[in-house]
Amino acid sequence: MIPTTPCGRPHGRPDPSPYVGQFVWTPHSNRFGCTSLLGGPPGAADVSPFAAPARATDLSGLPPTFMICGALDLFLEEDIDYARRLIRAGVPTELHIYPGAPHGFMFMPEAQVSRTFARDSMAALARGGQELRRRGRPWSACSPA
Repeated sequence: MIPTTPCGRPHGRPDPSPYVGQFVWTPHSNRFGCTSLLGGPPGAADVSPFAAPARATDLSGLPPTFMICGALDLFLEEDIDYARRLIRAGVPTELHIYPGAPHGFMFMPEAQVSRTFARDSMAALARGGQELRRRGRPWSACSPA
């Protein structure tokens, strides 16, 4: 559950929805964050896919992916595009879009949308654990040595 494209393109889509990115994490916040991360303005050709996963050209072989996004999140359309690319690359992908939710909504745990997110993410983790056990791979096999 990482942002897919925060430093991929300086302004996202050329025709952004007027409803996204107005709360919490704005285009201005994003530009500052990306410039800080990259050490220069975002959008350059040499931006690493580790800083902006949507920049990766080959998504095949990635692990099953659980993605979430608020419907008011600045990254909504780019997250949808990235999920589509994962699916086309044969990566099992689950995308949840939470109506009315801005970027970082899950940090308001008392909100119903955050409780729904918590339920969905715990269910995805449980499914992942079941799959690892089915394959005979413990969770510890997934963590760095």
